[in-house]
Amino acid sequence: MNPTPALNVNELHDWISSGKKFHLLDVREPDEHMTAAIAGSTLIPLGTLPNSLEKIPRDIPLVVHCKAGGRSARACAFLAQEGYTNFHNLTGGMDAWLEAALPHCQS
Repeated sequence: MNPTPALNVNELHDWISSGKKFHLLDVREPDEHMTAAIAGSTLIPLGTLPNSLEKIPRDIPLVVHCKAGGRSARACAFLAQEGYTNFHNLTGGMDAWLEAALPHCQS
């Protein structure tokens, strides 16, 4: 199995700034999302992912993130099993996004 393609926070920021069409999936828990979220992200906690596939597009790139990268890696592995092919795991997750102090964060 091929490793999951990764996207770092600067690359994600560039995608957002350029208006690139993609879907940003946050697999953290609701309380984490309420504390801080990347604008435009869709919250689908990892545990509910199997019952929420209809909410996740297959026709545009998908960027998956969590707090630090572990849950999003598991989500990417699951999505691959479900036939998704165009997805990226956000390296370092929300922790890296906040550390980089990039715009587009809602808190």
